[in-house]
Amino acid sequence: MIHFPKPYADIVARLRVPSGFLLVAVFAWFSHPDARSLGVGMPISLLGLALRAWAAGSLAKNQQLSTGGPYAHTRNPLYIGTLVVAAGLAVAARSPGLAALFAAVFVLVYLPVIQNEEQHLRNLFADYSDYAAQVPILWPRLTPFPQRKLSPFRFSLYLKNQEYNAGAGFAAGMLFLFWKFIK
Repeated sequence: MIHFPKPYADIVARLRVPSGFLLVAVFAWFSHPDARSLGVGMPISLLGLALRAWAAGSLAKNQQLSTGGPYAHTRNPLYIGTLVVAAGLAVAARSPGLAALFAAVFVLVYLPVIQNEEQHLRNLFADYSDYAAQVPILWPRLTPFPQRKLSPFRFSLYLKNQEYNAGAGFAAGMLFLFWKFIK
């Protein structure tokens, strides 16, 4: 993975949410959906949303190291889910430029954030280094990480992690695309 200087990673971590509003405006401006793009892009985004939901329901932030569920295959299923949702929205919007922008944001914003989170988790959990040595940072492994205890999906964690916000954002984006299509 690309190594970003800590000051840069800290800055983009703070600007991640505010810059999202700019991305929404760019998304609105450059979207040109048609029936086919909506039909292909929406299921792609739904897969990413499902992955995010599964990950959020398996994550007890800062309380225990999550090694079950999707975390048994990749250390960052929430970010992979975000990337898949964004790819689906770019397809639905029928905009290669948006796809390129979303990919650039992932590389320039999310990868440094992942780097910061890795440092935090190494400091928080003694067994993180062993887990990180066996589970890829992004590309999922096919066989799950051998976990010591099962950590099933819990709806209470899904709610605590406020993952419904991702669903609401996706719904708003899709409604906008449908509106732009029929307009």
